Parts: sequence; structure tokens; C-alpha cells
Amino acid sequence: MTERTAVAIVGAGPAGLLLSHLLDRAGIASIVIESRSREEVETTIRAGILEQGTVEILRETGASDRVTTTGSRHDGIELRFEGEGHRIDFAASVGRGVWLYPQHEVLKDLIAARTAAGQDLRFGVRAVAVEDAETERPRVIATGPDGERIEIEADVVVGSDGSRGVTRETVTGSHGGFYREYPFAWFGVLCEAPPSAEELIYSNSPDGFALISQRSATVQRMYFQCDPDEDPERFSERELWDILQARVPGTTLNEGPIFQRDVLRFRSFVAHRLRRGRVVLVGDAAHTVPPTGAKGMNLAVADVVLLADALRALLHERDERLLDAYPERALARIWKAQHFSWWMTSMLHVAPDASDFDRRRQVGELRSVVESEHGRAYLAEAYTGWPLAR
Repeated sequence: MTERTAVAIVGAGPAGLLLSHLLDRAGIASIVIESRSREEVETTIRAGILEQGTVEILRETGASDRVTTTGSRHDGIELRFEGEGHRIDFAASVGRGVWLYPQHEVLKDLIAARTAAGQDLRFGVRAVAVEDAETERPRVIATGPDGERIEIEADVVVGSDGSRGVTRETVTGSHGGFYREYPFAWFGVLCEAPPSAEELIYSNSPDGFALISQRSATVQRMYFQCDPDEDPERFSERELWDILQARVPGTTLNEGPIFQRDVLRFRSFVAHRLRRGRVVLVGDAAHTVPPTGAKGMNLAVADVVLLADALRALLHERDERLLDAYPERALARIWKAQHFSWWMTSMLHVAPDASDFDRRRQVGELRSVVESEHGRAYLAEAYTGWPLAR
């Protein structure tokens, strides 16, 4: 039996759930399928720096009130190098800020909003193929929790199922896209401790990069640069604290029990194309960025804002112009975000083959940013987010 809907959305991450929410506000029906359970989606802890535009979308559309009541607004970050801290004041430079609000909390809010609205949101359903992409009735073939076959026919299929989902291959074929692997990763820890600083610290040291971040008043998230093949269990808790402390000279970290550790690889990717017929990619299915620039979830939201407008025009007015323009409009922001993420990464991390010249040049670059009004303003503008096309 084939089910019918206006928009079939594969993947219940931030992009898929927010798109379903925006479409519902426009009176457009959707079915969202997700291979993971609801518990897995809501409890997988991920970072969350939200641009001001992302927060505005969540608030104004009723997707989340907690983003500002529970989330913490930050009006700057600290760049630390050569043992000294230099604050980048977002509010003073561009009159904007960011919010510290973890991604899994955003997902909880979006799932609650979708459930309250009675939307068709299905967990434990895995997409195995997307067919008839070039027609006006593309279909998603999936398997349910008990292995039963599910077939969903739609006017448009949207792939928000991440980098390993079936929709990317449907759109890009074997070409894939533009890809870059980085020679380092982040070793991340979650610990029980009070914050070590009021704002995030991005630290460049001769031993490598470190990021001192936060989660709450009692739980903190910290990272340090490591080899991509590092074993998360190799270090003792004392060794981890010694490494982190050495990477932020001039700052004394508040220590506490470490209850989670992992290694996060760095990759940059942009799909060769974002649309094939009536199948469209958003979020991690379309692109991935290194986490240094805090662009991942925010870039997904920017995709969705564009695509929601395009689908409203298509399905309400039979006007395909915005859908035709979606790839070019989305890619303009995607490549800006790729550049910013690469720039922050290369400026703050120590490459494995870095020479003394490379190290001194890197410090010169950092000084060019922190000692220049325009340098600070560029970082602040890009970090807090370019205006959304609304």
C-alpha cells in the first residue's frame, strides 16, 4: 500500500523537524521518518551554539521558548594565544549575539511541537531507497520497526538524513561532492564542574588547540586537538586535565569528574548538487563543516528557511521558480560558512607538519584579527550569523 503526502521528509534532525514545523504553519502536510528511536534522538548529546537568526526563527514560529529561557546568551568569545586572552565583543562589533543551547534540547522542543500539532512523525522507520526522483511523484521506500515495507509518495522528497543517508546518493549519484579531510580531530570530554569562564575560550597554543565550552551550571564540555585515530580510552582522567590545562595557559580550569569522552573527526563536504527533480537536500545531507566555526546546525536552519519558502510557492501557487533557485541561493551561504569554518580551524589549530615559520605566521594572523576593529567585526559577523533570507 502506498501512502500519500505533500512532502516526505527523511530524517528527524533539526533540519527535517524544523521544515515540517514551517510547512505545517503554511498548511502543507508532511510525513517525517527517522531511523532512530525518539529516545536516541533526544538523548544524543551534541554541541549547540545558535546564531541569532536561528534563535529568532525558533522563537517567532513557536518552535521553542526554552531556547531563550533556558539557553544562555553570549555576546562574545575569547581568543587565547601566547598566554593572553583577547575578547571578541559581538555586541559592540555587530550588535548581535549567540545562544548556548545544545542541539538535543532543540530536538526535544521541535519534537514536542510536532507532537502537539498532531504531525505524522515516525521513529524507527529506515529509508532504504528514493525512487522516481525526476517525476512529479517521487517515492520513499522504507522499512518499519517490525521490518514491514512502507512506501510514501509525495510531491517533493526532502533529504535531511545526514551524510550516510540514502537521499544524498539519490541526488548526487556516484559523484558525491567536494570533500576535505583534516589532519586532526577533537578529543571531547563532558565533566561535572562549574564553568571555567563566562564565555567560550578558543585557545591556540604550541601544543595544539583547545576549546573551553559549557553545557550548564554543573556540566561542562571541553575539547583539545588530537590525532584523528586517537583512542578515547588511552588517557587517565588526570592526564586529560593536564592536557587541557596546558592548552589554555593563563586560565585555571575548574576540574571535576569526567563522565564522557569521544573523538570527533573533522571533515568538510558540499554535495555536487542539492536537487534532482523533486528530491532536495538540506542540512548534513547537503554539507558538513568543521565544528570550529559553530556553523553546522545553523547552516541547516538557513537551508530550511529557503526551502520552506520554495515549497510554499510550489505547492500553493504551482510556482517552481524558488525551488529552481534553491541550490544556488543555498550554496552562496554554504560556501561562505565553509570558508569561515576553514579559516577558524586553520588559524587556531597546529598542523602536524607546521614549521617555525608557520607558527609565527599563525600568531601574526591572530594578532591581525584581535588588534583590528575590522578584523574583530568580520569574526563577530560570521560567528553570530549572516541575515537569513526570509
